[in-house]
Amino acid sequence: MAETDSMRVRIMGGLAVLPDRSLALIDNMLDRFPRRLGDAPVAFLLTAPALLVLGAFSFAPMVNSFVLSLQGGMRGSGGFVGLQNYLDAVRSGDFWRSLAVTVYYVLGTIPVMLVLSFFIALALHRLGRARGLFRTLYFLPYVTSVVAAAMVWRSLFNPHGGAFNLLLGRVGLPSQQWLLEPRGVLHLISGGAVDPSVGPSLALCCIMLFDIWHGCGFMVVVFLAGLSSIPREIEESARIDGAGGLRATWHITLPLLSPTVFFLCVVGVVRAFQAFNSFYALTQGGGNTQDTRNLILYIYAQFYDYGYWGYATAASTLLTLAIVMLTALQWRFVGRRVHYS
Repeated sequence: MAETDSMRVRIMGGLAVLPDRSLALIDNMLDRFPRRLGDAPVAFLLTAPALLVLGAFSFAPMVNSFVLSLQGGMRGSGGFVGLQNYLDAVRSGDFWRSLAVTVYYVLGTIPVMLVLSFFIALALHRLGRARGLFRTLYFLPYVTSVVAAAMVWRSLFNPHGGAFNLLLGRVGLPSQQWLLEPRGVLHLISGGAVDPSVGPSLALCCIMLFDIWHGCGFMVVVFLAGLSSIPREIEESARIDGAGGLRATWHITLPLLSPTVFFLCVVGVVRAFQAFNSFYALTQGGGNTQDTRNLILYIYAQFYDYGYWGYATAASTLLTLAIVMLTALQWRFVGRRVHYS
C-alpha cells in the first residue's frame, strides 16, 4: 500500500502542470480503483494515449490486413477464400525469387555497413581535430532525401556517359550496364564461369552500394555514442598491460560495444527487409525486373498494379512473420553474447 501511495504521489507531482480540475478528476479516478490492483490502473492510465495511437494506426490496420488476406479476387471482391492466398504465395516462384533478392540485399548491406561504420566511428572517436566537421560529413547522406540522392546516383550509373563508366574507360575496363544489368555479379567477375543466375545481379549490387553509402551515417553516429560511453581508463589499462591497438579493440572495445552492435544489427535487418525507397527510386519503380524486385516491391506491384489485394496482404503477412521470427532468433542466439556493463 505504501508503494502504491508513493507512486500516486509521484504521478500527481508529474501532472502538476495540468489544471486543478483535471488533477481533481484524475485523483478521483485513482481513488476508485481497488488497492489490490496495485500499480496496474495507474500504468494503464498513463499508457492509454500511446495505446490509443498504436491501436488506431498499427494494430487496427494489421487486423484489417489479415482479414483482407482471407479475401480472393480483384480488390478483395472474390469473397472469403481462407488460407488460399497464403498457399498461392508459398507456391509462387516469383514470391521466392523476390525473397531471394531480399536475402541477398540483407546479407550484402548489413555486415558491410556494420564493419565500415564501426571503423569510421573508431577513427572519428580518436580524431583530435575537426571531429565535428567529419561527423557532419558522414551523417549528411543519411539526412538527405533518398529520392534526391537516388537521382544523382542514377546519373552516375548511366550506361551512356555516366561517371562510373567514364572511370572504367580511363583504366581500360569495359563499360557496364549497371542498373540495367540482370546478370549476376559473380558471373561478370568470373568471366562467365559462374551461371548468370547465381548470386545477386550487378543491378542489385548497385542498389546495395547506394544504401551502404546512404545508411552508414546513422550507424556511425550510434557507434560514436557507444564509444563515448566506454571509460577511457579501461583502454588505457589494457595498453599499459601491453595490449596493442588491434588487440585492445578486439578484446576490450568490441565486447563493451556489443549492446550497440546488437541494436544496430536488429534494427538494420528489420529495415533492410522493409527497404522500398531506394529500390523504387533507382529502378524507376522497377518491380518489373526480377533481379531487382525485392519482396516489398513484389507486394507493392501485386497490390497497386494488379489489384490482388488479398494475395498482396497475405504476402505482407508472411513477410511480417518472417521478420518477427528472425528478430526472435537474433534475441535468442545473438542476444546472449551481448555484454551489458
